[in-house]
Amino acid sequence: MTEFVRKRVANAKNDILSGLTVALALVPEAVAFAFVAGVDPLVGLYAAFMIGLITSIFGGRPGMISGATGALAVVMVSLVAEGNAMGAPGEELGLYYLFATVILMGVIQMLAGVLKLGKFVRLIPHPVMMGFVNGLAIVIFLSQLGMFKEFVDGEKVWMQGTDLWLMLGLVLLTMAIMWGLPKLKATSKLPEALIGIVVVSAIVILGKLDVATVGSFIRDGGGEGLKGGLPQFQLDIFNKVPMTWETFKFIGPYALILAAIGLIESLMTLNLIDELTETRGNSNRECMAQGGANIITGLFGGMGGCAMIGQSIINIKGGGRTRLSGIVAAVTLLMFILFASGLIEQVPIAALVGVMFMVVIGTFAWSSFRIISKIPLTDAIVLVAVSSLTVFFDLAVAVIAGVIMSALAFSWESAKRIRARKHVREDGTKVYEIWGPLFFGSIQAFNNKFDVANDPESVEIDFIESRVSDHSALEAIWALVGKYEEAGKRVKIKHLSEECQALMIKASPRLASVIEHNVDDPRYHVMAKVME
Repeated sequence: MTEFVRKRVANAKNDILSGLTVALALVPEAVAFAFVAGVDPLVGLYAAFMIGLITSIFGGRPGMISGATGALAVVMVSLVAEGNAMGAPGEELGLYYLFATVILMGVIQMLAGVLKLGKFVRLIPHPVMMGFVNGLAIVIFLSQLGMFKEFVDGEKVWMQGTDLWLMLGLVLLTMAIMWGLPKLKATSKLPEALIGIVVVSAIVILGKLDVATVGSFIRDGGGEGLKGGLPQFQLDIFNKVPMTWETFKFIGPYALILAAIGLIESLMTLNLIDELTETRGNSNRECMAQGGANIITGLFGGMGGCAMIGQSIINIKGGGRTRLSGIVAAVTLLMFILFASGLIEQVPIAALVGVMFMVVIGTFAWSSFRIISKIPLTDAIVLVAVSSLTVFFDLAVAVIAGVIMSALAFSWESAKRIRARKHVREDGTKVYEIWGPLFFGSIQAFNNKFDVANDPESVEIDFIESRVSDHSALEAIWALVGKYEEAGKRVKIKHLSEECQALMIKASPRLASVIEHNVDDPRYHVMAKVME
C-alpha cells in the first residue's frame, strides 16, 4: 500500500500540469465543435467539463480524456436543423431534441456496457487500427487549417500577408518549443505543450500583437465569450420535446449512430493509450462511464461526447497517467468558464494550433509508409481505405468497413487452405484425411476433393487435422454423406468434435451409425443454428 501511494504522489505533479495543458487545449476544440453542431459555445464547454469529469472518475482508462468531439458534431448538425424545423414558427427546438438524443445515446452506450459488448473491439484488426490513427491525424490536421481563416466583411477568408506570416511564425515557435524542450533534461518533467502555450501567449500579450485569440474566435463565431455559470438542469426538455413514438422514431436513429461513433472512437482510443502506456484498460467499464456521462450531460445542457484522441495523447505525452489528470483538466475547464474567462480568452489560437499540429505528428503512424510494401496486399488496401473513409465520411463507417473488408479477406484466404490427403488401405477402403478449416467459404473446395462416382464401396473421412467451424460446414458433411449413401456406398466419419457429432445426429438420427466415436476426438464448439 505504501508503494502504491508513493507512486501516485510521485506522479501527481505530472498529472496536474498535464491536466492544465489539456484544459487549455479543450477550450477551442469544444467551442469549435459547438459551432459545427450549430449550438452555443457553452453547450460544447459544458459537455467537455461534465463528460471529462465523469469518465475520468468512473471510466475504464485512467489518463484518457473525453469531451465534445468533431466526429459527433458533424452528425448533430442535421439533427439540430431538423429539430428546429419541427417547432412552431419562430420556435427553435433543435437544441432540446439534441439533449433528448444525447440522453438516449447514453442509455444505448450503458446497455453496451451491461451486455459486455466492449470486448468486441478486440476483433478490430491492426491495419484497421493503423488506418483509424492515420485518418484521425489527417482529420485533426484539416480541422486546424480553418484557424488560418479570418473574418473580412462578414465572410471567412484565408489569411494573407502579414497576418498569415505572423500566424505561421507563432505556430512554428510553439512546435519548436514542444520539440526542443524534451531534449533539455532540466525541463524534461514539465509538459512542453503547457510551456509552449504560456511562452507564445506572453509574447503576444507583452508584444501587443494583433492576432486571433480564443476570445476573438468565440466572438467571430457569434458567441459572447466564455463567461457562464454552472450547468443547469434542463427541465424544458420534457416540456418542449413530446414523449411520443414519433419523437422516438426521429431521435432513435441519430442516437444509435452517435452511440456507435462514440463507443468506437472511445474504445479505439483506449486501445491506443493501452499501447502507449503498456497497460490495459477496461472497455466495458468505459462503455458504462461514457453512457452515464452522456445521460447526465444531456440532462444538464451539454452536447454529448466521447474520448478525444488528440487531447488524450497530449495528456499521456505530458505525463498524465492517473484519473487525477482528467479530473484536473475538467475542473480547470470549469474554472476557466466561471472565473478565468478573461485570461483564457487572451491565449492566441496559434499556440493551440501548434500544439495540435504536434499531436498530429505524434499520432500519425509514420511506420505505415515503411511497411505498406511489406504487408499483404489486402492489409495494405484496408489500411488506405480506413484512412480515406475516416477523412471523407466518419469513424464509424471507416471502422465497420475496415472490419468487413478484413473479415472477407481472411475468409477468402482461409477458404483456399482446405486440403485432402488420399490413400487406399489394404482392405480397399479409401481414406480422405481432411486438413484445414471447413466453413462456409471453403465448402466448394471441400466438395471438389471427393469423387463419389469412382470411389470404392467403403470410404472413410478423417477430420483429425480439420476444424468444422459453422452450420454451413455441418450441412456440407451431411450432404456428402447423403451422396455416398445414394450411390450405395458405405461412409465413415472420424474425429469430429463432440458438439459436431451431437448436432449432426440431432439433425438426422441415422447419422449415428456413420459417425465414429474416438477417445481422441477434438474438443471445440461450432457456430451453428439448430438444424431443422
